[in-house]
Amino acid sequence: MKKFIISILVLSTTFIGCSTDLDINRDPDSLDPNSAPLSAQLPSGIAGLIGSQGASFAIIGGMWSQYWTQSNAANQYKEIDNYTVGTSDYNFAWNGMFDALGDIRNVKRRALAEGNWKYYLIATTLEVQASQVLTDFYGSIPYTEANNSTILEPKFNTGEEVYTMMIADIDDALSRDLSASTGSNPGADDFIYGGNMANWTKLANTLKLKVYMRQTNSSRAAIADAGITAMLNSGAQFLTVDAAMTQFTDAINQSNPLFEYNNRRLNVATNLRMSTTLASFLDENADPRKAAYYLAGNSLNQGDYTNTVGAGTIAIVKLSATTPALIMSKEESFLLQAEALERYKSGTGAKALYDAAILANFTRHGQNGAAFVAGAYAYPTTGTLENKIEAIITQKWVASFPGNGFEAFFEKNRTGYPKTSAVPASSNSYVSGQFTYSVNGTTGGLFPKRIAYPLSERNANPNAPTLIPITTPVWWNK
Repeated sequence: MKKFIISILVLSTTFIGCSTDLDINRDPDSLDPNSAPLSAQLPSGIAGLIGSQGASFAIIGGMWSQYWTQSNAANQYKEIDNYTVGTSDYNFAWNGMFDALGDIRNVKRRALAEGNWKYYLIATTLEVQASQVLTDFYGSIPYTEANNSTILEPKFNTGEEVYTMMIADIDDALSRDLSASTGSNPGADDFIYGGNMANWTKLANTLKLKVYMRQTNSSRAAIADAGITAMLNSGAQFLTVDAAMTQFTDAINQSNPLFEYNNRRLNVATNLRMSTTLASFLDENADPRKAAYYLAGNSLNQGDYTNTVGAGTIAIVKLSATTPALIMSKEESFLLQAEALERYKSGTGAKALYDAAILANFTRHGQNGAAFVAGAYAYPTTGTLENKIEAIITQKWVASFPGNGFEAFFEKNRTGYPKTSAVPASSNSYVSGQFTYSVNGTTGGLFPKRIAYPLSERNANPNAPTLIPITTPVWWNK
């Protein structure tokens, strides 16, 4: 796999000590991978993953989850909004992810050899989290042979194979005795939890639950059923706090990657505009989070960037330089658990977790959600299982704004929620919050389900799969 340094956030360990020594073009690969301390390699891996996921994939995830749409006064994201993303797009995101995974996998390799089970658990969890995002976007990806300096043309593992190996790798890391870990302890170099291994264990468990849950509507549903049931019966502990990188400041090259990418480096802050899809849902429910998501103004129907209405009337997406970049939010953890309890434990405890997720997300945006869990978003306790799944996934969609829209996109593909509208948003019969086909869509009414493999990989690796239309579902898609 070719290594490629892209212009994303790359943090040095000195940043934790309040240094301004931040250089986005600094190459962590200049370190000797066999002798550099683990504490010097882990930060570049974390920052690289956060940078790729939190910028490029956040843009496409938010567009395809219909949080925002391309401004009718610009063209930057038109190909995403009209579903013409091709092989020459997103090369940098793919390369950036695998570049970061190179650092993470080297930490994992060395930690295994040294018996440093703390770094081993951290690296394995990050490896699986990044691989989950990649395989859910692309399907088959390099996994067993990826980031191996002796293999320049790694084979691609199928999505099903990757899922099997992700579970096995998490299980292996969780089986190691952290109290017997040798060598240095993670600390400030761990941008996520500062070396708190209890939280890393919970993140690994929660990620494992997500990997199982994503298979529930697939041909491997029996594997998901058995795996989730075993986890719940074992008393596995799940996240109750965010897994997030928070060390951002309002300065060039030191900001939240979505803000940095959209507002400062490559684009202008006015590119992303409020989509009618999410805005109508928030309006319908008088949800005050709308003011935290968007500046004042009207919404634009998804993909309606040829609209001649004055751009100044269309609300701009509100982004902040210091917003934490989330690997997984506590809201996502609570809602994953709620769905698991509904599917496998007759719903015992699901409502409490669902309510906790909504309250947590309102609090995140400076609001009190108590009236909403009792009113507009009340859990459908007496409803069907499908009613409950719809409520859970809909709230996950709203709570994933702004940087984790790709997870809402995956969940839409897995469950079908939010529902897809049979009419455009301009119709009087449009139901608020339902997804609409892009006004300028080019795929004959079919929604995107994946990203095309990048040209950089296809040119460099003869093992890259043949081109697959972006409207072709990945294997677990409902």
